[in-house]
Amino acid sequence: MSKLFLVPTPIGNLEDMTFRGIRVLKESDFILAEDTRTSGKLLKHFDIETPMYSHHMHNEHKTARKWVNKILTGQTIALVTDAGTPAISDPGFLLIRECVKKNIEIDCLPGATAFVPALVNSGFPCEKFVFEGFLPQKKGRQKRLKLLAKEERTMVFYESPYRVLKTLQQFAEFIGADRQVSVSREITKRFEETIRGSVSEVLTHFENKDPKGEFVIVLQGK
Repeated sequence: MSKLFLVPTPIGNLEDMTFRGIRVLKESDFILAEDTRTSGKLLKHFDIETPMYSHHMHNEHKTARKWVNKILTGQTIALVTDAGTPAISDPGFLLIRECVKKNIEIDCLPGATAFVPALVNSGFPCEKFVFEGFLPQKKGRQKRLKLLAKEERTMVFYESPYRVLKTLQQFAEFIGADRQVSVSREITKRFEETIRGSVSEVLTHFENKDPKGEFVIVLQGK
């Protein structure tokens, strides 16, 4: 039966690709990828020869209906992003929504996503948590931080290495320098590490050590 498959891809270590994910990518009629160059390396590694097309944040609002129509004609599509699970701070939501509107079957495979290991490794309560993804870069950022200062659940953020210091500085300003935080970077990769402590302690660490890699910040609730 034609359907949309959402296939998580490794966030660093290629051994995290699942057997089922590889099979689905091989058996699909074609693959939609956030960056065909990045995904091309993954496909080559696993000898996957399925045709691949570009599907990213700059074109997904224009092409989602086209791909839905392809599925309605009987084709099966697999959606991947550069790393992790589609639609989690990555493209995918618009296509999924269009498929839901047309009653198209959607199958999301379990697999790699960065925030789960970072959350578990933090040592903070994780039976309930808030996933914030990337904070607004400019408009609404301070307002959001002031609101989150009252949040009692553990909070999870994605951040680039270029804004880690700014984010920690604003945590200290709007949420509290003594609030506990856990910062993980390069999850599953060679230089993976997690730094834990108060916001001020972790800020000092990264002021003295240039932030590199992709970051997940886990902040203790109030």
